Amino acid sequence: MAARSALFTVMERAARKAARSLVRDFGEVEQLQVSVKGPGDFVSTADLAAERTLREELHKGRPTYGFLMEESGDSAGDGHHRWIVDPLDGTTNFLHGIPHFCISIALERDKQIVAGLIYDPMRDEMFWAEKGHGAYVNDRRMRVSARSKLDDAVIGTGIPFRERGDHPRYLAMLEAVMGKTAGVRRMGAAALDLAYVAAGRYDGFFEFGLSPWDVAAGIVIIREAGGFVEALGGKGDPLNDGSIVAATDRLLKPLGETLLAAAAAHDRG
Repeated sequence: MAARSALFTVMERAARKAARSLVRDFGEVEQLQVSVKGPGDFVSTADLAAERTLREELHKGRPTYGFLMEESGDSAGDGHHRWIVDPLDGTTNFLHGIPHFCISIALERDKQIVAGLIYDPMRDEMFWAEKGHGAYVNDRRMRVSARSKLDDAVIGTGIPFRERGDHPRYLAMLEAVMGKTAGVRRMGAAALDLAYVAAGRYDGFFEFGLSPWDVAAGIVIIREAGGFVEALGGKGDPLNDGSIVAATDRLLKPLGETLLAAAAAHDRG
């Protein structure tokens, strides 16, 4: 069994408590009060309730830490520690009765992500890692896949919708990846996609227009599972850049180069 620290215990307790209300509300999804937050971006009473629970439980366990949360934004703490939280990643899936969503919690210490947890309550799968101590799904150690060729790889992605993102540019990159891989998957929850890379279910992942709470936990979990994460082009910070490419050591470069070449060809017209 994986050794669980006091920090992980705080994160796990918060996630499981928030998940209980999400699972209950998922069973009554048609009765939820839903307001439109933006194009295709919904916020539900379940989402807000989960965030309140997470804030209360994490504050109880570590009262001096600050927060960056999807719904309530940034709040100051001791200046060294900050929880980065998405209470419900995959909200559109949730509101359409699709059982693929998660809670994501990461801890940032002095600008470095040092712990992450991604919990899928419908499958009771908890993906977690602390920097320097490996990555796990529940009590099983995780490693990224051993595949080394793009033509054997399954790649996850997130597809822009409505007026979000540059659709033609994205489609050019998607077409390039489709032509070089064994398959592409679009599941609708970026944090779980990153967890699947860490677990070896996907061999890589790319998406654009993301926020820190979408990727923070996944960054440390993938790295502790032996994978690599970077912003597209390798120059930005994947936590704050908005673009992310994640893969095994042998696939990160060819996947990134495929995306960049397709984007450049599209930009040239």
